[in-house]
Amino acid sequence: MRLLERDDTGGVRLTEDLPNNKIPPYAILSHTWGPEEVLFRDMTDGTGKNKASYAKIRFCGDQAWRDGLKFFWVDTCCIDKSDSAELQRALNSMFHWYRSAVKCYVYLADVSTYQYGDGPGWQPAFRESKWFSRGWTLQELIAPTIVEFFSKEGQRLGDKESLEQEIHDITGIPRKAFQGVPLSDFSVAERMRWIEKRDTKYEEDQAYSLFGIFDVHMPVLYGEGRQKALKRLQDKVHEDYLCLAKLWPTDPRDPHVEKERIELAKGGLLPDAYRWVF
Repeated sequence: MRLLERDDTGGVRLTEDLPNNKIPPYAILSHTWGPEEVLFRDMTDGTGKNKASYAKIRFCGDQAWRDGLKFFWVDTCCIDKSDSAELQRALNSMFHWYRSAVKCYVYLADVSTYQYGDGPGWQPAFRESKWFSRGWTLQELIAPTIVEFFSKEGQRLGDKESLEQEIHDITGIPRKAFQGVPLSDFSVAERMRWIEKRDTKYEEDQAYSLFGIFDVHMPVLYGEGRQKALKRLQDKVHEDYLCLAKLWPTDPRDPHVEKERIELAKGGLLPDAYRWVF
């Protein structure tokens, strides 16, 4: 995982690609892509500051700094998308990266806190924000423990706890999904419905953006089309479910009772066999 590091003067640099056991505490940005995004090569050749979207990177770094964090992650420039192996790893790791972040900042470029006279405020724009209709932002809403929402001016609007009812009304996603309840508590069909009204730039991302929602890892094959990508995802989910079903044919919540029941039903245990299994 590659991070951005802010220094005490406000300067930002890319770190090297860090191994999992060397990753420091970090914040993470969730946003919608716009024109002139700062890409990996822009950060490496020093031209990123000349792009309009550098304001999002500065915002994330400054907010992380105020929260006591030197490091932060932004998808546009922390992934070298010209490296296919790195892109594969990133897409399969994205949910974990968002879940592991200390804080997730949602930057809403289409929501303003600037008041025009006696206008209705930012709430109507919040409900209509493009962020709620994008595919990849689904996992960015659910995975992190702390998700904070900011206007385009950088003003804090609330977090997914204080705005829980509004987010539920906008997305239709059960409130329990925002509260850290295991996603396995929701049926496959229900989780699939969460993506139905969301759009992605590439049609295959309708499936790829669900990797973390279903806790699966799969090769990314751009060009295969939406239907084939979703079919591969559904097959993988079904395959993993069958494997778990075979591992847990009994109720694992009361292992001592189950052990005694199996011993009585099967005529005892084979000492060498069960020790080998353990």
